[in-house]
Amino acid sequence: MDYLLFTYPNCSQCEVLKGHLGGSSLEGQEYSLVLKESKLKIRDYLSVLKRDEKGGIVIPTLILQEKGKVLAVLNGKEELEEWLKSKG
Repeated sequence: MDYLLFTYPNCSQCEVLKGHLGGSSLEGQEYSLVLKESKLKIRDYLSVLKRDEKGGIVIPTLILQEKGKVLAVLNGKEELEEWLKSKG
């Protein structure tokens, strides 16, 4: 299983999630949404992304996938912990 993590600079929730991922066995890639290539990459996942009440994409967004199949879309450390417990 690998992950894609979409973040913004100076986002405290993004930093917390990145720190938690650093201590896990998961491997993946971070995409900063200030970069053009990251904005293009997130478009591949628009159909599965969570949105807020105004329609904006919830950040951070962590996409867990295996062999190209999306297993989960999570938006914080607590969601990741709960997901990992359910699979453990």
